[in-house]
Amino acid sequence: MGKRIAMVGAGALGGYVGGYLAEAGHDVTLIDAWPEHVEAIRARGLELDGVTADEQFTVTKARALHITDVQAMAKERPVDIAFISVKSYDTEWATMLIRPYLAAGGFVVSLQNCLNEEKIAGIVGWGRTVGCIASVISVDMFEPGRIRRTVSKGGERHTVFRIGEPHGRLTARVEELVSLFSLIDSAKATSNLWGERWSKLCMNGMRNGVSAATGLTATDCDRNEVVRRFAIGLGAEAVMIGQALGFRLEKIGPLDPALLARVGAGDASAMAEADRLMTPGSNTAPPNPRANIQRPSMAQDMIKGRRTEIEFMNGFIAERGAEVGIAAPLHLRLTDIVKRIERGELLPAPSTLGG
Repeated sequence: MGKRIAMVGAGALGGYVGGYLAEAGHDVTLIDAWPEHVEAIRARGLELDGVTADEQFTVTKARALHITDVQAMAKERPVDIAFISVKSYDTEWATMLIRPYLAAGGFVVSLQNCLNEEKIAGIVGWGRTVGCIASVISVDMFEPGRIRRTVSKGGERHTVFRIGEPHGRLTARVEELVSLFSLIDSAKATSNLWGERWSKLCMNGMRNGVSAATGLTATDCDRNEVVRRFAIGLGAEAVMIGQALGFRLEKIGPLDPALLARVGAGDASAMAEADRLMTPGSNTAPPNPRANIQRPSMAQDMIKGRRTEIEFMNGFIAERGAEVGIAAPLHLRLTDIVKRIERGELLPAPSTLGG
């Protein structure tokens, strides 16, 4: 009998991953708080889309539950692997929701932005907590029951899923997760979970709030010189803080951490090189046919009128910086701008960043 999998949060990323695993024949239960989304999956299946024809299919094998239905799982076989794929501010309750239904050897995987493993471990214990970084995947739930991926699969060019234990050892369950995620896209085990996490946080800190504040797509942010250089400054602050915290940082998009650290130290030539690498058309990535609709998750939330994760991205970076004595004025500024837009005090526009 195969492992039983629960996706707590079946939105863009959770629904995408859960849908692929169900389509591959795994026992997957999708759990979500949006009634219309759950009902759409029940009525017509979960429709997945991507940039190629092979990525367009409807998943009919996954069961969908509203959070109010989860109590029925007490009468069923326990969950072996629970993925938490909700917004960071919902991490604790989502973990509490699934904890009673975990098998004796069951464990919880943070499939989220930001650093939430500690929150999960506070509820189920460090021994039952695993992390998974989804790097450069860009998925969007644009309608109930419909999810699309807006960038090409990484494949051999870019490893999308990086799975690791908080203690850094490569375990059998991490290898099992790598096998599962390899059904979706490229995946690897990592002994550097915290470095991978902070590196992804650096990228999110450069992308999510900037797109939300400006109203621009990711590509248009890179085309705008003022916005692009603001994002590079955010990356420099985040890298310097991550290095001070002792993290072994990975490459951040097209940028090496060492280059961003030099930007943070005021090296004009480093800024010029980072600016060149961030300018569209300067790297070897394949063209994105959906560049005109690709928006980071926070920008999608802003459009939908949802609460953003700004405090858990840029706000968190600034907080950790204060702990090690490194100021992060750009992260504080962006956090304030996004919160003001959320409250209706500002409208998204490139001019919010000073350009």
